[in-house]
Amino acid sequence: MHVSVIDQPDDTVVVTVRGDLDLDTAPALREAFDGALRRPRPRVVVDLSGLQFCDSTGLSAFVVGARHAAAQGGWVRLAAPSDWVRGLFDTLGLTRRIAVYPDVASALTEAAA
Repeated sequence: MHVSVIDQPDDTVVVTVRGDLDLDTAPALREAFDGALRRPRPRVVVDLSGLQFCDSTGLSAFVVGARHAAAQGGWVRLAAPSDWVRGLFDTLGLTRRIAVYPDVASALTEAAA
């Protein structure tokens, strides 16, 4: 798995996840989240367009990150999940807790509003 973090001019952070997110690779995502969530009122968009697989460890990282951000007055948004990943999030009720957008641009546009 590959994770990258890109700061946006409005202080939003885009975390891009590529590959398989599982027990072995989730620490890389948590590390990226930790940096983004240290900000006051963190706002994080997670680009899932390259995510091919996600297990419960990965799902937990999203939930914990979203809770942490919300506790500080911020948020986590998920963007561009594949149909399989979106179905997994829907089935588990994750989309009721974390906003999901069709693409990163939509999530960032909403962030600026």
